[in-house]
Amino acid sequence: MLEQIQGPADLRSLSYEELDALAAEIRTFIVDAIDTAGSGHLGSNLGAVELTLALHRVFHSPHDLILWDTGHQAYVHKIVTGRQAEFATLRKAGGMSGYPSRHESEHDWVENSHASTVLSYAHGLAAARDAGTLGGGDTAAAADADAEGEGEGEGEGEGRRQIVAVIGDGSMTGGMAFEGLNNLGHSGRNVIIILNDNGRSYAPTVSRLGESLARLRLNPSYLRRQARVERMLHDMPLVGERLERAVEATKAAVREMWEPPAFFENLGVRYSGPFDGHDIEGLESALRNAAELDDGPVVVHVVTQKGKGHEPAESDTIKHLHDIGGVKPGSYTEAFTDALIKEADGRPELVAITAAMPDSTGLLPFSERFPGRCVDVGIAEQHAVTMAAGMAMGGLRPVCAIYSTFLSRAFDQLNLDVGLHGVPVVFCLDRAGITGDDGPSHHGILDMVLCTKVPGLTMFAPSSYQELGEMLHDALEITDGPVVIRWAKTAAPSVSPDQVGHGLHARKVRSGEGVCLVGVGKMLATCEAAAEELAAEGVECTVWDPRVVKPLDPDLVADAAGHRLVVSVEDGLRDGGIGSALADQVGERSLGHGAPVVRVLGVPATYLAHGKPDAILADLGLDAAGVAAEVRRCLTALG
Repeated sequence: MLEQIQGPADLRSLSYEELDALAAEIRTFIVDAIDTAGSGHLGSNLGAVELTLALHRVFHSPHDLILWDTGHQAYVHKIVTGRQAEFATLRKAGGMSGYPSRHESEHDWVENSHASTVLSYAHGLAAARDAGTLGGGDTAAAADADAEGEGEGEGEGEGRRQIVAVIGDGSMTGGMAFEGLNNLGHSGRNVIIILNDNGRSYAPTVSRLGESLARLRLNPSYLRRQARVERMLHDMPLVGERLERAVEATKAAVREMWEPPAFFENLGVRYSGPFDGHDIEGLESALRNAAELDDGPVVVHVVTQKGKGHEPAESDTIKHLHDIGGVKPGSYTEAFTDALIKEADGRPELVAITAAMPDSTGLLPFSERFPGRCVDVGIAEQHAVTMAAGMAMGGLRPVCAIYSTFLSRAFDQLNLDVGLHGVPVVFCLDRAGITGDDGPSHHGILDMVLCTKVPGLTMFAPSSYQELGEMLHDALEITDGPVVIRWAKTAAPSVSPDQVGHGLHARKVRSGEGVCLVGVGKMLATCEAAAEELAAEGVECTVWDPRVVKPLDPDLVADAAGHRLVVSVEDGLRDGGIGSALADQVGERSLGHGAPVVRVLGVPATYLAHGKPDAILADLGLDAAGVAAEVRRCLTALG
């Protein structure tokens, strides 16, 4: 049956029995596609199958705009909008993105892979629609919408374009979602908000609203029985409609006893639900009712089960197979986990903070060992950082474990709430540098450029498993300002004790004449390999592991200044990064003494598509062959 679905219109002729069979096929397709790809988001997509089918049967994409918050729940949307064959290239270089992509389909309006943003997109698009400037949208879909008599009254026979924003209860923990919701309610613009409530973000949802939703949430078996009763009442002759209205009135009165309806409606947003997110017929009825409203935004509360239909996902109590990755043995993340537990044993004031990702940032073992000392704030990085500042002011030693890409959402708080106050918060940035399959929104290439501009901040970049542990210890000894440790999503080389540095000192790995290579973090291995390649050609290179990228070790700067050519290599933005700072300091030290040529190798200021990290680095000339080639080119130019 799945092969017959080439677009959303093909769904509308199917019976509900056929739709149930199709949903099962889609789940099998998703599991197989992710297994073949070796990566991808599983649990969130398995839970959104029936919801997506109902959305595309009721609304007419792309005439109607279906927007996905945290787009890893949009695989089913991609399947029913004609991209089944492209799943063979899921998250592969040059292939299909794991998130909605405006380059892939007119059905994808926003390339959304950071959470809590969709309500703001929806508000802006609704403003454009109401102003008459909203372009795009398939004419056939518009004709279908008109034929079904939807949204009359927007001029020249064109149906009002619906704007539907799908947001998870986990994303509702983000401050930006609350900002968008508040402003939408104030504006009165017609937007349909689908609250996809599965009780989880990556981890279980952490919020007072989430607890309220959980109390209001009805178990699926009850919801199915309720749906059957409602259909029976509806079908009863003469009195059925009156009985149905009476039941609805009773349900509404019960719902008023709980917080979510009051929460939304006090903001000027209508509330309906909760509805069984796996009952397509019931969902369609709820969505059509929401579409008929024309006096402002409405929330349709839908209860789904993350990982539904796939036993390994249903039984995964940690993350319901949100993805198929995890903390890998021998990774930098595992090194952080080990080091953090060791430090916490001797520091009762140490607390750990995560923004909804305790598993992938390596904090689960810590939380099990010290259950009262691990704080999950939900998807709220800004709050996490400023809360950490308050903790540090009060004598605690907070360690914030955050993905590099997500810290950029809280840079203002890092700069002014932590840095300006000079408080000792330690930020541990996972997935720094080129991360690969998740694409431009997840590459951690901004952290060194941003963090090194914060006055009084110290920043470490470990090059091995053992270095990370040493750096965390040294970071906790610094009490006069923030510290950042950043590491890559790769295996961490294991080294002997004599290959581990200490304090704020750089480490010379290899000595040579004429050429100095400086490799930041994981790029040290690249520089060592390039030095070996060049040595075979008679070019001996000095190689430095800077270890501390702010402040740079004066001994490193002095030694580099004594070479003819200095090449720095980093997996962050080239402009304004560590190489730029090194070039400035080498130049300043060499004034009047024949400054060396300094070549800064790093990531260009562009959006990099998804692909394997090593392949992306090679394309950028940031592998051993590329570094060696740059050294040869420079030496040839120097004569």
